[in-house]
Amino acid sequence: MPYAADHKDRTRARIVDSARVLFNRHGFESVSIDEVMKNAGLTRGGFYHHFESKESLYAAAVSSFTSCNPFADRLETDPRRRTPRALAELLVDTYLSDETLADVDRHCPLIALPSDVARAGLQPRAAYTQLVESMLEIFRAAFARGDRQGRRKAQLIVNLCVGGMLIARTTDDPGLRKQLRAAARGEALRLLGSADVRGGPRARTPLRGSSSSPAGR
Repeated sequence: MPYAADHKDRTRARIVDSARVLFNRHGFESVSIDEVMKNAGLTRGGFYHHFESKESLYAAAVSSFTSCNPFADRLETDPRRRTPRALAELLVDTYLSDETLADVDRHCPLIALPSDVARAGLQPRAAYTQLVESMLEIFRAAFARGDRQGRRKAQLIVNLCVGGMLIARTTDDPGLRKQLRAAARGEALRLLGSADVRGGPRARTPLRGSSSSPAGR
């Protein structure tokens, strides 16, 4: 029986999904092609029909986060039209939330894989840079076109979101994890001009497909 027309695309997506999870859990160096394919329910022989190297797979896994992440889930679950500022605030809340911290398998590569990307070659670095630019675009749009400091403030917010979550992942103190993210969230919302700058990361609707593992495992 011939394969469906989209069989190759679906198979490639399975490989990328498998790689993204395993790279997040174990890092680039510690995961083999065999392990990625086994986790995807496939054999190694099919790998090179879709990717030329482990590095190209890594780049694809990093790039896939732009459409497969907690922020995209929330937009899909609640597709109402939002102002650019409301979108930026939602991204801050989502990025620094308890649910996102707990969902290790779907952590943003900006917090899960920075040291790996620095060693993995040009393709992963290009994909990683695109993630940064995508975040910057959302935050930059929240400021008026005439705001000469808009891009600088957008860059600061990216630093706060990524840095706040990255440091929170490194501590086993639950209270400190919340405080670090609350401080980052408050400063990010202040830069956005939001009236809601108090309190810690807000809990919202559980993320689709989120991990049940405790935060910071």
